[in-house]
Amino acid sequence: MKELYGGIDLHANNSVVVVLDDEDQVRYQKRLPNKLETILQQLAPFQAELQGVVVEST
Repeated sequence: MKELYGGIDLHANNSVVVVLDDEDQVRYQKRLPNKLETILQQLAPFQAELQGVVVEST
């Protein structure tokens, strides 16, 4: 099982959500609305392997 790492680039109206594996391969990337339920739903399939998720905002 590969370890996965998540990142969220938070913008005013949307976020870009990315999941990378431990070899820096993109496993998931999508622009989503800033709705917690939507983001959690999209990350759910990766939950068991996710080591953590970081958020970048300005």
